[in-house]
Amino acid sequence: MKSVFSLVLVFAFCFGYSQKKSLTTQFTTEKIIIDGKFDEAAWLKADVAKDFVMWMPDNGKAEPKERRTEIKVTYDNEAVYFAATMYDDEPGKILKELSQRDNSGTADRVGIFINGYNDGQQEFSFILSAAGVQEDFLFTESNGEDSSWNAIWEGKTQITDFGWTAEIRIPYAALRFSTEKKQTWGINFIRDFKRTRSFYSWNLIDNKINSRGNQEGVLNGIENIKTPTRLFLIPYSSFYLNSNANQKTKGDLKGGVDIKYGINDAFTLDAILVPDFGQTAFDNVILNLSPFEQKFNENRPFFTEGTELFSKGNLFYSRRIGGSPSISPELSANESITESPGKVNLLNALKISGRTKNGLGIGVLNAVTEKTEAIITNDITGATRKSLIEPLANYNVFVLDQRFRKNSSVSFINTNVTRNGSGRDGNVSALLFDLNTKKNTYNLSGDYKYSFVNGLGVENKKGFSSSITFGETSGKFQYGGGAEYVSKGFDNDDMGIQFQNNYHSFYSNGSYRILNPTATFNMFNIYMNLYSEFDNRTGRIQQGMVNFNLNSVNKKNHYFGGGFNARPIKTSDFYEPRTSDQSRYIQMPEFISTYLYYSSNSNNKFAFDFNPFISFVNEKNRRNYGVVIGPRYRFSDHFSLSYNFDFSKQDNNLGYVGNDSATNEIFMGRRDRTTYVNTLQGKFTLNSEMNFNLSLRHYLSFADYSQYYSLQNDGTLRSTSNFTQNSNSIFNAWNLDLSYSWWFAPGSQVSILYRNNAALFENEFKRDLGSNFEKVIDKNNLNHVFSISVRYFIDYNSLKKNDK
Repeated sequence: MKSVFSLVLVFAFCFGYSQKKSLTTQFTTEKIIIDGKFDEAAWLKADVAKDFVMWMPDNGKAEPKERRTEIKVTYDNEAVYFAATMYDDEPGKILKELSQRDNSGTADRVGIFINGYNDGQQEFSFILSAAGVQEDFLFTESNGEDSSWNAIWEGKTQITDFGWTAEIRIPYAALRFSTEKKQTWGINFIRDFKRTRSFYSWNLIDNKINSRGNQEGVLNGIENIKTPTRLFLIPYSSFYLNSNANQKTKGDLKGGVDIKYGINDAFTLDAILVPDFGQTAFDNVILNLSPFEQKFNENRPFFTEGTELFSKGNLFYSRRIGGSPSISPELSANESITESPGKVNLLNALKISGRTKNGLGIGVLNAVTEKTEAIITNDITGATRKSLIEPLANYNVFVLDQRFRKNSSVSFINTNVTRNGSGRDGNVSALLFDLNTKKNTYNLSGDYKYSFVNGLGVENKKGFSSSITFGETSGKFQYGGGAEYVSKGFDNDDMGIQFQNNYHSFYSNGSYRILNPTATFNMFNIYMNLYSEFDNRTGRIQQGMVNFNLNSVNKKNHYFGGGFNARPIKTSDFYEPRTSDQSRYIQMPEFISTYLYYSSNSNNKFAFDFNPFISFVNEKNRRNYGVVIGPRYRFSDHFSLSYNFDFSKQDNNLGYVGNDSATNEIFMGRRDRTTYVNTLQGKFTLNSEMNFNLSLRHYLSFADYSQYYSLQNDGTLRSTSNFTQNSNSIFNAWNLDLSYSWWFAPGSQVSILYRNNAALFENEFKRDLGSNFEKVIDKNNLNHVFSISVRYFIDYNSLKKNDK
C-alpha cells in the first residue's frame, strides 16, 4: 500500500474554487546540506508557506497554533529545496514507525505536490515521514495516484523539542515543466497528523467538488534556470542459485542496464537492455474454475513506473509482454512435451513520455520478446524436435492526450502486436473524451474502440466497442449513468485483457456523503448501483444486478462498512458452457448476498480486520459464505507482523466440467468448493534505508463433484451418466519470500532474496488443511531460489564533475 493519501482521495475526492495562495522563492548559490537542520543562510530570507487548513476530516478548519506547519522554498540550477517545520505541543507522541520505501507505516508525514505546468491535471508528489521514509507518486485527475512511479530525491528529518523538521531536495530531473524562462508552478503542501488521523493542506482542498489538481497554490520566482543534462544509467548485476529435489543446484549470473534520458525538460526516454525481473513479487495464483483467465498484478518496475498515459482506455495489460506462450504445440502419435518454457523472455523495452506546454501528452512504449520453442520427444525412439510456441514479437503502444481547460481531455490510443511469420497479429485503436464543466460539477466521458486481428488462418476479425457516461460530480448527493456496446468481433486480447464481447449494457448509480464530521462520524457515505447486460444476438439478459454499499469512520477512527448485492431475476450465462462462439448458454438463478466489514484504528499497536459474508442462491441447498480475519501488531517502530486468514465455502455450486466433441454435448457438474488462504507479512526495519521483509502465503482450494448434467439448448440441465471423468480438483500452493534491502545511495540498492515455492494440482486428494500443508512444504515439492542483486545509480552530471 503506497500511502494513505489514496484512502483520503476516496473520502475527499475533492476540489473547490477557493482563493489560490501564492509563494515566491529565491535563487541561491549556497550549497544546501540535506540534514533537517536548516542552518544555511538561504533559509533565513525565504518566504514561508503557513496558515494550513484541514483537508480531512473537518474540511476547511484552521490548524491549531500549537500544531502549525511552516514550509520554505529555495532553488538553484540543479534542484528545488524545501524546509518544513511541523510544530507539535506533544513531541513525545509523534508517530514515527520505520518501514520500507513507499510504505509510510504509522507515522506523521509531510507532502509536496508539484505541477510544473500549473495546468491543474498532474502532480508530482513527494512525501517524507517523521522517520525519514520516502514515498512518491504521480497524480492525475483522470487516473488518481500512480503509486508505482518512483523518483530519485533526498530527504532528512529531525525530531525536536517543538515537533519535527524535514529538509528535502528534489532535482529537476524528477519533475516536468515548460522551457519558459520565468516559471509558474502549481504547488501544494500536505501534512498528515497521524495521531488524530487529520490531513492539512496549505491551499484549501474543498471537498465539495470532484477534483484536486486545480486546488494547488502557486509558486513564483523560479527564473532562468540552467537545468543539467538528464542522463542516468542504472547498471545491475544479479546472481541466482536454483535448486529442488529433482535437479542439482545451479547458478545463473545476469547483468544489464536501465537508461533514463531527458530529451528535454518535458519528455523522458526510459529503456531496459537485457532486463532481469527475477526478484519481483510472486503472483497470488488461485484454483480458477471460471471461463476467464486470472488477471495478475504487474510487479515489474519498468511496466509500473510512469505509465499513466499508457493506461488510458484500458487497452494495455502489460503482463501480455513476456507472458505465457500463445501457441500450443501439435503432437504426433507417441510424442510428448519434455520441455516447454512457461514464460517468454523479454529482450528489450523502451518508453518515451511527456507533455508539451500546451497540454499535449505523447507516449510511446515498445518491447520485443524472443522466439520461444518447446522440446518434443518421441516416447519410443527418444528422438527430439523443437516446436514453435511463440514467435519473435513486437509490442507497441502509442498515445496522444490533449488536456484543455485544466480539467478535460481528448485522447487517441493505439496498441499493436506483430508476431514474426504467420502468427496472429492484433491492432486496436481508441478515441476517448473526458469533459468536465468549468466548475467541475458535471462530467461527460466516453470512448470508441476498433480492433483488427489477422493471422488466424480464417477470415480477418474486426470489431468495435463504445461507451458513454454522464454524471453529477459535486455536492453531498451525486448520480450518474451510462451505456456500453461491444460487438461480436471486438478483440483486445493481444495487448490487453478482455473477458466478454457481443453484449450491450446500461448502468446507473447514486451516492450520498457527508462533507464534514458529525457527532458520530468522521466519514460517512452510501452508494447504490444498478447494472443490466444483454446478449446482442438474442437479447437475453446476461446480468441484472443491484448493489448497495455503506462506508463510515467513527470518531475513534474505526472503519465500519457493509452492503448487499442482489440478482433478482434469472439470467443467461453464455460463457460458462465454453463454446468457441458463445452460442450456448446456461440459466443462472437469482441470488442475494450481504457482507460486513470492520477495521480498527491502525494507529493502535494492535489492529484488527473482520469481514464476514454470505449469499443465498435460489436453488436447493446452494449458498456461499466465508470470513476474512486479519490481526496486525506493531511491536515497535522497527518491527511489525500482519496475519490474514481467508476462508470461503461454496455449497452446491455449478460449473463446466467438459464436452463430447462427437455429440456436441456439454457437461456441467454440481460441486462443493472449499478455500483456505493464510498469509503472513512481516517487516523489520533497521533505518529508513535498510530493512528485512517476510511475505508468506499458503493457498488451498478444492472442489468435490457429486452429480453431472447435460446442458440443454434452452439453458436448463438434465441428469446424465454419459460423463464419467473424475473432475475433483485441488490446487495447493506455497510461497515464501524473505528479503533484505539496502538503499546505500540515492537510487542505488542491494537486495538479497531467499524464495521457496511449490504448486500442486491433483484430482485425488485429502480434504483437511493440515495434511495438505505438510505435503506442499515437503522438501521433494519445494523449489528454492537464492539471489543477490546490485543496482547502482549513475548521474551523467556527476561523471562530468569528476572528470573536471
